[in-house]
Order: sequence, then C-alpha cells, then structure tokens
Amino acid sequence: MTFLLEGTDATEALGASLADLLPLGAVVYLIGDLGAGKTTLVRGFLRAKGIQGAVKSPTYTLVETYVLSEGCVNHFDLYRLSNGDELELIGVRDYVGCEHICFFEWPDRAQEMLPKATLEITLEARRQARIVQIKGDWEGCDELIKRLQVKFQSV
Repeated sequence: MTFLLEGTDATEALGASLADLLPLGAVVYLIGDLGAGKTTLVRGFLRAKGIQGAVKSPTYTLVETYVLSEGCVNHFDLYRLSNGDELELIGVRDYVGCEHICFFEWPDRAQEMLPKATLEITLEARRQARIVQIKGDWEGCDELIKRLQVKFQSV
C-alpha cells in the first residue's frame, strides 16, 4: 500500500499508528534516502509508546534501545556499516526476539545478517510531503493496512 504524508507531523502520526498495531517480535525495515523520514517515523512510534526525551538517529552508536513496560524497542541505523560482519560483532541476534520490536534503517547494508522483516516501509521525500510504501508478510499485515487506510491518504 502507498500513502501520501504531508509533512513531519504526518510521518510521526504514521509511526504512532504503528505503535498500536505492531506485535512484539516485529522486525521493521526502513528504506529511504537521507532525510526521508525514517527516524521521524520511529520517533512517532516511541512517543506513542510513552518515550519522552530526544529520539535521534543512532548513526554513530549503531543502536539505541528504549525500554517499554511490555518489552524493548531497538532502533538501528546501519548507514555506517561497511559489511554485515560488523553487525554480528555487536550481537544483533541478542536484540531480536519475542520481547523486542526492532527498526532497521539502511537494512541493505547488512541484509544477510538481519532477520526477515515483518514489515518493510519505504519513504521517499517529495518537497513538503513523503510517499510511503508499506508491505509486509505476517498474519496481521492486512489488518494493519486497513487501519492505516482509514487514517492516511492512499496514493
């Protein structure tokens, strides 16, 4: 499904909508150029889960972990990886599991080391708007898409 999001607030709202729909154990690939809104979407998700304070891209730290009452959210930025082996060195497998939701920015940098995506979100910046394509391969994906269609403008 493809959506048109008008501005940063709409991108955060999409992330917030996902907070009610993604199950623990979800793995989300975020695809898009620099400035496309990947971290903005994660920020909206985390705000909806009650996380306050700064939510920034973990470009230099590689991963930021946010503890929730029902589990953890791990936000990865793989932009600076030179190969997937680096991800193995930090123990990526320890971050993925039934008590975690993982967001991976730039998943193509370590595709062979990552778990299969529950949801893949591609963001493309266009002036003041973003074109967002969402696809997934899990039992609840059709329901997620239906709920998002009610809230956001389909393209």
